[in-house]
Amino acid sequence: MRLVVGITGASGAVYGLRLLQVLRELKVETHLIVSRTAEKLVSHELNLSLDEVKALASRCYDFEDLMAPVASGSFEIGGVVVIPCSMKTLAGVASGYSDNLLLRAVDVSLKERRRVVLVVREMPFSLIHLENMVRVTRAGGVVVAASPGFYHKPESLGDAVDHVVGKVLDLFHLEHTLYKRWGSET
Repeated sequence: MRLVVGITGASGAVYGLRLLQVLRELKVETHLIVSRTAEKLVSHELNLSLDEVKALASRCYDFEDLMAPVASGSFEIGGVVVIPCSMKTLAGVASGYSDNLLLRAVDVSLKERRRVVLVVREMPFSLIHLENMVRVTRAGGVVVAASPGFYHKPESLGDAVDHVVGKVLDLFHLEHTLYKRWGSET
C-alpha cells in the first residue's frame, strides 16, 4: 500500500509522528507533506528536527510543490491521511481550494474516490468547523476527531495516541495491535 501522510499546523504532531512510525513498521510506502506551521510545531512539540520526522517517510515533498507526483490522479495511492488536520486545512478541503500540495493531494483523492481521512485535533468546534466536516463527509472523506477511547485502559499518553492512530489504520484495513479491541481478551 502507498499512502500520502500530511501533517498540518494543529497541535498534535505526535499523532503524525506515530502514524509514520507504525506505517514504516508495516512496510507501507509513505509520501509525506508537512505544512509550514507544522514544521515549527514538530520542533516545539516533539523536540525533533523536521529531518528526523522526514526520515520516517518513504518520500517527502515541499508543501508548495504542485508538480509532485501526488498532485496527479494518475499517481496511484491508497489514500491520504492528514494527521493532525488544522481547521484551516479542513476548510480548504471542504471548499475544494487546493492552493498547496497537501490540499491538491486530498482533492485528487476525493475526485478519484480514494480514502481520505482528516484527523482533526482542535476543539471546541464552531458551527463553521462542523459544517466543513459535514461537507467533507458528503464528499466521501472521513473525519476523525483525535479523541482516544478509554475502554482499553491506556496507561500512558503513548497508549492514548496509539488508540487514535490505530483507528486511522482500521480505516485503511491495516492490521495492528496498537490497542485492545472492545470485547477482546488480549
